[in-house]
Amino acid sequence: MDYKEYITIVEDWPKEGIKFKDITTLMDNGTAFKSAVDEIVEYAKKQDVDIVVGPEARGFIVGCPVAYALEIGFAPVRKEGKLPRDVIKVDYGLEYGENVLTLHKDAIKPGQRVLIIDDLLATGGTVEASIDLVEQLGGEVAGCAFLIELTYLNGREKLEGYDILTLMQY
Repeated sequence: MDYKEYITIVEDWPKEGIKFKDITTLMDNGTAFKSAVDEIVEYAKKQDVDIVVGPEARGFIVGCPVAYALEIGFAPVRKEGKLPRDVIKVDYGLEYGENVLTLHKDAIKPGQRVLIIDDLLATGGTVEASIDLVEQLGGEVAGCAFLIELTYLNGREKLEGYDILTLMQY
């Protein structure tokens, strides 16, 4: 399926010069969204994953249905101050600035094979930070899956050595 047909490009959002890739129009179409999730599920099966990790907020949107379909757990990566129990944290760079991501200390067990899922691979900062969190807890990153990759931002370079699936590239 050509998922680009279901992505809306929003000019100059969130700031001038950005061509934002809006996935809500993919999510609006049940057939297209199910197909995208199913493709990631098949990838996850090949990677033999034990748990899915997704950074907020759109990593939840894609990651939770994948975890559900695989009947495995989902661990949320959240901004600082959003998780209620003991966490580990890491500073990371965004396409538009800096932030801190956290993960519950007991979310990943040593040796678990982890699939990190997000909607978009841009500069790679968010997924790089998510990988760091998983590996701090002894997890093995079996792969990273994204709906969209912005190839001109070279985020894939930060993920060298990791298996990556992207469903569409810009």
